[in-house]
Amino acid sequence: MAVIIDGREVAKKIKEELKEKVNELKEKGIYPKLAVIMIGKDKASEIYVRNKSRDCDYVGIEYEEFFLEESITMETLLNLIDELNKRDDIHGILLQSPIPEHLDIRKAFNKIDYRKDVDGFNPINVGKLLIGEDTFIPCTPLGVIKLLEQYNIQIEGKNAVVIGRSNIVGKPLSQYLLNKDATVTVCHSKTENLKEITSKADILISAVGKPKVITRDMVKENAVIIDVGINRTPDGKIVGDVDYDNLLDKVSYITPVPGGVGQMTRAMLINNIIKAAEGK
Repeated sequence: MAVIIDGREVAKKIKEELKEKVNELKEKGIYPKLAVIMIGKDKASEIYVRNKSRDCDYVGIEYEEFFLEESITMETLLNLIDELNKRDDIHGILLQSPIPEHLDIRKAFNKIDYRKDVDGFNPINVGKLLIGEDTFIPCTPLGVIKLLEQYNIQIEGKNAVVIGRSNIVGKPLSQYLLNKDATVTVCHSKTENLKEITSKADILISAVGKPKVITRDMVKENAVIIDVGINRTPDGKIVGDVDYDNLLDKVSYITPVPGGVGQMTRAMLINNIIKAAEGK
């Protein structure tokens, strides 16, 4: 029977450690602060922003929200980001996605000062990750690696397969695994013979966004399964990309959904805000 990787418990432990770091910074006169920009009224985004606010409150990070109308211009958004870049009291800037289609999210990410880019999406931070320099790692990939490390799961030399090539998860996670000396294969919608590739993975990470697309016959015995997917079924149930129940007796470690990677993503945002406040 697989060991269930408890993201909630690991995230709780990490947040307690981060709370201590915040207290140490405050003793030095540094008060970590996050600015969050949200455009429009996306309900899922509102929930995410509310949860991030609670996390900041819990560890003692100051928090300022900027709610913008859906009709704003690109110039208005860039001007706001520029103002936040210049504010010494703001250590991290987060642009909540999705944003309206008439706005260019890539331009917005590029505008955020790379030293305040707690999401790790600015090209400078992307480039630093690529060449193995210390930088801001996007929160979900960082959370995945922290989970593996917390459970003492060896990464070095292992065959890691990442399904998904998004700029937010798949690409940075693949690079981070490579930096950790894994042998990495990236699969996507155009990959042929997917089952043949996944069945050789020591560590299989799915970030597809399709319910139960990873089935028992696609996974080798004693593999480690990290499920990044969050999907809602027609009856309202939240499930991952992996056929969780049918894999429990086959794999060595597995993350549940919910209760796995999602909690770690939020904890890693806090980690990155503190890293920014420390000036690292």
